Amino acid sequence: MTFDQQLIENTHRVLSENKVDISGKDKNFYDRLITGVDTIFGLFQEIYRFHPKSEELFGQLLVTLIQGYKSRGKDLRKRDEEKEQKGHWYLSNELTGMSLYVDRFAGNLPNMGEKLAYLDKLGVNFLHLMPLFQSPEGESDGGYAVSDFRKVDERFGSIDDLIVLRKKMQKKGMYLMLDIVLNHTSHHHEWAKKAKAGDPFYQDYYYMYDNRWIPNQFEEQMPDIFPESSPGNFIYDHDCKKWVMTVFHTYQWDLNFTNPIVFREMLDNILFYANLGVDVLRIDAPAFIWKQTGTACQNLPQAHTLLKLIKQCVLVSAPGMALLGEAIVAPKEIMKYFGTGDFTAKECDFAYNATQMALQWDMLASGDTRVMLACQHDILQKPYGTSWITYTRCHDDIGLGYDDSKIAEVGKNPYQHRRFLKDYFSGAFPNSPARGALFSSNPKTGDARISGSLASLCGLEKALWENDPHGIDTSIQKISLMQAHSFFLGGLPIIFYGDEAGYTNDYSYQTDPGKSYDNRWMHRPVIHWEKNKKIGETGTIENRVFTVTQKLIAIRKKLAVVGDHKNLTWLPPHNIHVAGYLRTLGDQKLFAIFNFSGHPANLTWHAFKEHGVAPKKLYDHWTEKEFEVGPDHEHLVLGSYEFLLLEPR
Repeated sequence: MTFDQQLIENTHRVLSENKVDISGKDKNFYDRLITGVDTIFGLFQEIYRFHPKSEELFGQLLVTLIQGYKSRGKDLRKRDEEKEQKGHWYLSNELTGMSLYVDRFAGNLPNMGEKLAYLDKLGVNFLHLMPLFQSPEGESDGGYAVSDFRKVDERFGSIDDLIVLRKKMQKKGMYLMLDIVLNHTSHHHEWAKKAKAGDPFYQDYYYMYDNRWIPNQFEEQMPDIFPESSPGNFIYDHDCKKWVMTVFHTYQWDLNFTNPIVFREMLDNILFYANLGVDVLRIDAPAFIWKQTGTACQNLPQAHTLLKLIKQCVLVSAPGMALLGEAIVAPKEIMKYFGTGDFTAKECDFAYNATQMALQWDMLASGDTRVMLACQHDILQKPYGTSWITYTRCHDDIGLGYDDSKIAEVGKNPYQHRRFLKDYFSGAFPNSPARGALFSSNPKTGDARISGSLASLCGLEKALWENDPHGIDTSIQKISLMQAHSFFLGGLPIIFYGDEAGYTNDYSYQTDPGKSYDNRWMHRPVIHWEKNKKIGETGTIENRVFTVTQKLIAIRKKLAVVGDHKNLTWLPPHNIHVAGYLRTLGDQKLFAIFNFSGHPANLTWHAFKEHGVAPKKLYDHWTEKEFEVGPDHEHLVLGSYEFLLLEPR
């Protein structure tokens, strides 16, 4: 008997033991498993072949896949089939998302159901609900320190409330994204408690050492993630008298994925989330899930193998669920999270276009598009069938994660340019309208990231404080520019809650001991629904920003050309203040043009004649005006911070 025959025979044995109806109601699952088992086994062996119980543990993995499938509701299996018929359903131009904290947006999950009409009015049909599962008050890291992966934190409601909300969303044609934290647990998790109590089985779930010998080897190459609040990567736990790896905060214990039992446990949690009805699962911090001395313990090849293995397992048990890898890394590294070689486009379905997000802010501060354009070669390598999450900001800080070489390439001093950006957005630069703050400043390297809401970073907070009508108008134009640039770029745009109504920084976090150390809470507002009612009052800030966002979403849904079909071409820099890209699909074209300068900018009409047949007229979907295309020596004039969405006619 060949090895492949033996693998299939063993798989049939496990299927039989678990009463899978391979020729009847479970045939589709059976076909997927038999087709994929060789790949799953190969990836499992790539990581765990030297484990003494590798064969036994692979059998347990198959049982986990079977149980995950059997727990999947009939409605979700039907949804899987509908998505399969659509192909890459998540590439559609008809999807627009919002990311939010349930408690800060609506209070709890039952109330969240009542806010769906608000989201529907805006045009949002994809919801990222920030971490919902149990985490300790005061040591939650915004919900990313999970103490129970199966229990919704009581301040949000219950699992049943979550399922009710998901069903309401699906009736409205909405999609759901939730987070899973693979890298670590709270030190209050049941596994960590048992490890603290001295159970060696559970101590193997974490990186735990009797002395500093191995931790010191790790520390030689591992950077500090939060150098201000949590320096170092290990703490000493007095309960079990061991050194424990805590890469993020001291209360977040890193899981040890060199232990295959940890992988199977976390895969079981992934399938549990799938069976709650999750359409996209956001895998938090996947770059960190494999640790090895002598390395920075980030972006290691084994981390990618684990993600590929997860993807193959999900395709078998819950094929309708897509995966988002939250890897905020340089473009050349982030491409690897989509898969490479034989697994191109077979690792994560989504990644955050964090580099482009940061480059938008670079353009807004400098009025110069050249650094952004210098970075595009790497970003454009994303394979077809995968997609970006595009955004202007999220719950996290804004990191300036693009290479110094790209800044130097356009003749700028990288250190001085980064310092300018930090000063500009923190309000320290002379006459800067931005009101943000520096986050996670590292005095050793000079690195820092930026906190602040979209509105405050665009100048609205300062303009309101100074009662400056012109400043208010300019800030709203900047908000519109930033959102439009993100919405039509290609990918699934996700708005951060509050941005649709012009919320400025919320400084109440400073009086909360559980949040005061983390200034990112300034851009994580509590929604005041009396304020949000003003979206219906013409002329209010809330109405102006909401209406802009609403119209952008509506335009996007009309234009199939802006679906993510790997159909983006950047226009040459005819004017360094103007960013422009072309989207094409069949005969349809869309030129998206953005002036990132505070002054009018000229763009030669030749810019629209370099790609196929030169158009004679261009219709702007934003202003609903039509332009006659002039000769090359004449120009299209864009006002300060103006953008146009031009379709050839």
